[in-house]
Amino acid sequence: MFENLREDWQTYERDWARQGLWVMLVYRFGRWRYGIANRFVRWPFSFLYRLLKLLSQILTGIDLPCEVRLGRRFLIEHFGGIIISGDAVFGDDCVVRNGVTVGLRHRGVRGAPVIGDRVDIGAGAKVLGPIRIGNDVVIGANAVVIRDLPDNCIAVGVPARIIPRPPDRDPATERTAAGQVA
Repeated sequence: MFENLREDWQTYERDWARQGLWVMLVYRFGRWRYGIANRFVRWPFSFLYRLLKLLSQILTGIDLPCEVRLGRRFLIEHFGGIIISGDAVFGDDCVVRNGVTVGLRHRGVRGAPVIGDRVDIGAGAKVLGPIRIGNDVVIGANAVVIRDLPDNCIAVGVPARIIPRPPDRDPATERTAAGQVA
């Protein structure tokens, strides 16, 4: 847990004011408590986790359950209105912005997205259903992704259409093409 916390501290530029860091601290605590084998010993930590999670949801507007599987260096760039299903899986170096939903496509139907490494999800985007998002993908602002995305692409629109990423991989060009402010 402490190695992850050190890495989170660096990912959030060592800034205690970043709400994403607060959420990650609560998330890491929630994951850590699952390692306590004795349920009677674990119970007070579970109670504390539930209180901290509720407090972080109220203060930040971010719902990140500890059941989500996150890769390393997960970055919540902007806070507010972020909902992530407990069944979701994220790879390493993913970025999520405000207004993003990653979760179930239909109520009562299981299956949340599995997201690869180095995926950048723009503000207001929705990634829904039992789909797979490849590595090195940019999902544009307000895009609605309801089908698999291959590696190395940009997804824009409602429903999202796929645009191959330019070979030069200039981040400023990618953000502009994805509908995000450069």
